[in-house]
Amino acid sequence: MSQRDETVSETSERVLIVDDDEMFCHVMQRAMTRRGYEVNVAHDAEEALASARTAPPDIATLDLKLEHSSGLKLLPELLEIVPECRVVVLTGYSSIATAVEAIKLGAVNYLCKPADADEILTALERQTGDPDTEVAENPPSINRVTWEHIQKVLQEHDGNISATARALGMHRRTLQRKLQKRPVRR
Repeated sequence: MSQRDETVSETSERVLIVDDDEMFCHVMQRAMTRRGYEVNVAHDAEEALASARTAPPDIATLDLKLEHSSGLKLLPELLEIVPECRVVVLTGYSSIATAVEAIKLGAVNYLCKPADADEILTALERQTGDPDTEVAENPPSINRVTWEHIQKVLQEHDGNISATARALGMHRRTLQRKLQKRPVRR
């Protein structure tokens, strides 16, 4: 039996990968197909909803920051079409505010990119929290707290950059520059 045959499991589950990063989709599609999943890929909200209607997924990965939309806006729409779908939100722009909202909106988990297929499948399978999760010894840096605050205010203003900039008392372009940067590590 080849190594590839060993990684394939017999599953009839369908997975929907929603991400505007085509390379990530390609890699994830191959990895999930090797694990025996039927895979559909969507690069935006419209494609994702159309795919969910025609081939309802059992599980889905949903990018938080899509090119023309937010995964947080797409999540309830997706779950309205397929209520039993288990969704994990993936992001390179993690924040406490978006993690909390993703879970409140129905995601079963929230992972920071880069995440591989095994990490995603593990996150989808977990039904309960882990009380043994380590609590950070040090508080987050001031830069991280700033990033978290910006994300919270942005969420409160439904992703509207101009309204968020006004609420934060900063110029819109300054806010846009800050949002283009990767989140600060703890």
